[in-house]
Amino acid sequence: MLSSQAFSFPMAHIILFVFTASTVFHIQQRLAKIPLTWDFETLVLTRTERPTSQPPRGMWTINAIGRLGNQMGEYATLYALAKMNGRPAFIPAEMHGTLAPIFRISLPVLHGTTANRIPWRNYHLNDWMEERYRHIPGEYVRLTGYPCSWTFYHHLRDEILREFTLHDHVREDAQRFLRGLQVNGRQPGTFVGVHVRRGDYVRVMPRVWKGVVADRQYLEQALDWFRARYDSPIFVVSSNGMAWCRENINASRGDVVFAGNGIENSPAKDFALLTQCNHTIMTIGTFGIWAAYLAGGETIYLANYTLPDSPFLKLFKPEAAFLPEWIGIDADLSPLLKH
Repeated sequence: MLSSQAFSFPMAHIILFVFTASTVFHIQQRLAKIPLTWDFETLVLTRTERPTSQPPRGMWTINAIGRLGNQMGEYATLYALAKMNGRPAFIPAEMHGTLAPIFRISLPVLHGTTANRIPWRNYHLNDWMEERYRHIPGEYVRLTGYPCSWTFYHHLRDEILREFTLHDHVREDAQRFLRGLQVNGRQPGTFVGVHVRRGDYVRVMPRVWKGVVADRQYLEQALDWFRARYDSPIFVVSSNGMAWCRENINASRGDVVFAGNGIENSPAKDFALLTQCNHTIMTIGTFGIWAAYLAGGETIYLANYTLPDSPFLKLFKPEAAFLPEWIGIDADLSPLLKH
């Protein structure tokens, strides 16, 4: 019994070894017939292939200065120039606070703590597009100035209109108000938004810029232009000088509604009303320019509202501010000539 147990125990080990070796050998033979594994192919591709396009590097932003119209111009200019130069765009938190409650903007926000740690290269812009802006050097650029010209972004009009799409509740409030309006007991055939810029411009234009703001005569001409071309138009007036408008715009025909609240620090209601109209009468200022741009349709604007030697014309080119198809009515400069 002892000799038999001593013999059988090592034999069991031998049999197990032979079985294991045979199994390993057959597995190796099978694996040799299998094509290159995915992991190996991935490794080869990683080493030999290059991505077709690199993600944009750096970070571009812009100053957030002025009120709603100014900041819309700054946003649209940053959007267009960053795309043109292949850079990612970020907006300041202040700009987001102004625009996001009204529009469905998409550019990411650059918070102040992050912005303060970035070595920005400031790059000043005039208020019109120039060829050199197509090749702005630098990865971390902060655009500065008050750009608002269509020459920066009009080639991206559909995208800009999408960026400045009103939130549903803002648009619906404006449309609800407009649906309730009547012209002498009838539903209006056409809605014309009227923006009258006054406020500080009443003093600044003549004293600083050798210019004027819109007067009663200009507004009457503009209203009559639409009355002659459209059946039963209604004029929806918004202004930061509503008291002046009520005194100087003739509403006796029943086709003028003084709808604006004139609150400059809360412009959403007035701006939304203007953009939901079919056409626009504007005077001066970026608020009216943007209302007209978003509304589409026909636009009447106050033209030639400064003297030829005005310093304003060094900063502002009318042909870069007003779309070519818009229609200008010349301002009355006689009050300036008296002085």
